Amino acid sequence: MTSIDSVITSPPPPAFAARVAAVGGSPVRDILAVTSRPEVVNFAGGLPAPGLFDAEGVAAAFHAVLAEVPQRALQYSTTEGEPVLRAALAGRTTVRGLPTGPDDVLVTTGSQQALSLLATALLEPGDTVLVEDPCYLAALQAFGFAGARIVAVPGDADGIDPDELEELVARERPKLLYTVPTFQNPTGRTLPAERRAAIARVAARRGLWIVEDDPYGELRFEGERVPWIASYEDAYDRAVLLGSFSKVMAPGLRLGWLRAPAALRRACAVAKQAADLHTPTVNQLAAARYLADRDLDAHVARVAAAYRERRDAMLAGLADALPEGSVWNRPEGGMFLWARLPEAYDTTALLPRVVEQDVAYVPGAPFYAGAPEWSTMRLCFVTHTPEEIAEGLMRLGKGLR
Repeated sequence: MTSIDSVITSPPPPAFAARVAAVGGSPVRDILAVTSRPEVVNFAGGLPAPGLFDAEGVAAAFHAVLAEVPQRALQYSTTEGEPVLRAALAGRTTVRGLPTGPDDVLVTTGSQQALSLLATALLEPGDTVLVEDPCYLAALQAFGFAGARIVAVPGDADGIDPDELEELVARERPKLLYTVPTFQNPTGRTLPAERRAAIARVAARRGLWIVEDDPYGELRFEGERVPWIASYEDAYDRAVLLGSFSKVMAPGLRLGWLRAPAALRRACAVAKQAADLHTPTVNQLAAARYLADRDLDAHVARVAAAYRERRDAMLAGLADALPEGSVWNRPEGGMFLWARLPEAYDTTALLPRVVEQDVAYVPGAPFYAGAPEWSTMRLCFVTHTPEEIAEGLMRLGKGLR
């Protein structure tokens, strides 16, 4: 038995890796832990509306797979993913304007894993990564854990400025540009087609990888679809397109994918072998069965229609909820909108007081790779009904006042 004296005199275990302290946890996850009470109207999380999940269809797909091919469904699989799912994903991508074969696709455990795999495959400590400003928070974490130097590209309400991008590429010599060009997280903005074409040209001229993350693109409820950056000829050999079922089928499936040039895709497969061998077989086969038996596009259309009503409910109540002088955008799809309060307001400092009113948002500051704008906030409008949104905005206004 170990004595007290031996415990006291024993040296401590070795320290954690420096990257753990440098990167830290997710403020969004921290907020969700505090606001998980059912009475809280939560505009903080990027959670799809659970009441709109096609639970019956997903359950039927799992039942069919486990009844018909149980030995295959419960067995190890290939690192690249189940062929039937890769074929289905390739078909959906091709129909949307980017010719893709099954061998172009690597299935990942959520699109978040795709970011980690790309960071492992592409980045050495000290390499430079360019990002939007503000940027998807978990991407900042993934690149930070890889030891990257993260530099924000200046932009405006439409997103990245291609001229500023070219200047930064020439000066900083980055490995990659990461972008969520459609219904961006956190701002909800969409990059216009002419800027997408210009970004592809910059990448071709300067030698740059483009990582194009598209978890929200199918959730469009007004306006016209904008082509992927990866579909432009200048980007064909240097663009990685990420996709996910989290926002259109169910996040609990943890199914994402990446489409990439062959050499990079193989490097990501090697990185995945070291991470988790492969994405769960039963989930992949169930998703493929769902795509075969159900109309996912029709389901997404129903979800998008509900999300439009919820966006409109939030837009209708913001003028009364936010202080005079605040501004916000009108996203054409996705899950988020971005608000900027007058400069005197610090949304990080105000959050505890707002949470006391049983409502929550995410302060904008953590989304910035550069100098934060303390008066900004991200609001998710999809998780709650229009009636709940109206109530939540009343509480938000009270908390801010």
